[in-house]
This record gives sequence, C-alpha cells and structure tokens, in this order.
Amino acid sequence: MNLHLENKIIIVTGGAKGIGLGICKLLASEGAIPVIVGRSEKDNQIAIDEIEAEGGKAKSVVAELIKPQDCENAVKQVVSQFGRIDGLINNAGVNDGVGLENGNYDSFMESLHKNLVHYYLMAQYALPELKKSKGSIVNIGSKTAETGQGNTSAYAASNGGRNALTREWAVELLSYGIRVNAVIVAECYTPLYETWIGTLENPEQKLKEITAKIPLENRMTTTEEIANMVVFLLSEKSSHTTGQLIYVDGGYTHLDRSL
Repeated sequence: MNLHLENKIIIVTGGAKGIGLGICKLLASEGAIPVIVGRSEKDNQIAIDEIEAEGGKAKSVVAELIKPQDCENAVKQVVSQFGRIDGLINNAGVNDGVGLENGNYDSFMESLHKNLVHYYLMAQYALPELKKSKGSIVNIGSKTAETGQGNTSAYAASNGGRNALTREWAVELLSYGIRVNAVIVAECYTPLYETWIGTLENPEQKLKEITAKIPLENRMTTTEEIANMVVFLLSEKSSHTTGQLIYVDGGYTHLDRSL
C-alpha cells in the first residue's frame, strides 16, 4: 500500500532499537525520512546503516530526552536541517521497575521524565511545524496503564498519562487538523524485553508461560506488527481517525486469556 509518505520528515524518539527501529524501517520503506532521536550516537548510526542497507534514508539527532533542553534542541536541529516536521512518533521509554515499596520520590520523578515528560515536550516543541504541515502524532503506550503489572508504579503512571495526553491533544489540536492517536503494546519481543526475560530464574519457561496467554496464535507481537499500525495512523490513509488508543497485542489485554 502506498501511504503517500514520500520525503515526509518524521521524528521517532528511541528509534535506534526495538519498536522504534521497526517503525523507522517501515517509514523508510514508504519513502519517508525518519529522524531518530536517541541518546547514543553509536546506536543511532547503526540503525541508520541498517536502514540505508535496505535502500531507505534516515537521519539522527543525539539527545538525552530526560533533559528538557535536549528535547528543544532536537526539534530545532530537525527544523534547521529539513525546514519542516511532518509527523512525530513518541516512542522512547523504559519499564524501569520503580514500584511503591521499592521506590522513592527521586526515582519516581526520574522515571516520569524518562517515560512521560518528554512526550509532552517533544510535542510542544514540534507543534509549530506540525501546524504548518497538518502532521500527525502517534504515541506508543503500554498495557500496564490498564492492567497493572506490579512493582512498576512510575511506568504504569507514565503510560496512563500517555493515554490521557493522546485524547487531550486530539481535542486541543482539532482546529489545526492534527490527528493524535496511540498504539498500545503488550508483549512485544524487543531487545529490552529479551534483557528482562534473561534476568529471570528460568527465562525459557517464563517466555512459554507468557506466550501461552496471548490469545491470537499464542505468540509475541512483532515489532513489524506494531510498526504497521503506527505508520498507518501517521498516514493520510487514517485521515478520520483521532483520539484512539489502539491495542496491537493479539488480544492479550482485553480477551479472556483462558482462550
């Protein structure tokens, strides 16, 4: 399907690995130019090399998104280089295990900056350009906002905030023709997920137990499947869709897992 994204400049936070990289690869295959915003110049370049090896184009900006000034500078660099922004995908974040019993004020607030505050800042700084282009925003979220997980209060709260901001921005930006949606992830096998599984006592058995509870085909969601929905929502093919939280999770969050 031609999503009419040729030469569109799309910011993707955390675009160097996992879900973000999957999104960037699909954008590039559609002719867009994803701009990876991430903290590691090395990781950003490795991602660009992968994308270019597949025939696409990509650029990057090095930024530590927990720093407000870096968020502003990242957007300024994109505008300086390309003169416009056609879309924003807020994706960066980490399930960092800041719970109620094992957390404290400092760790909780730091996690909110890692997982929520930069969503707001990137959207705010990109907004003047998105108004010009009538670009779209897609926020990546997690099932933890709805299901809970245990021992991850800050991450769950951040994802609840992402969902709320998605609908709030969809309302606020109606008059500009800017659509805002979210794709909610449950069990997707990314490098971070693999690292987490590896910390458990019996990782192979735990992975089997998890996939057995995913109703559709009893398997993990792929990064490509997340990317397919994200890029569709970003494109004009979803031109009358806004304020939606779309779960790409094989039915994990809402279907009866006894299925």
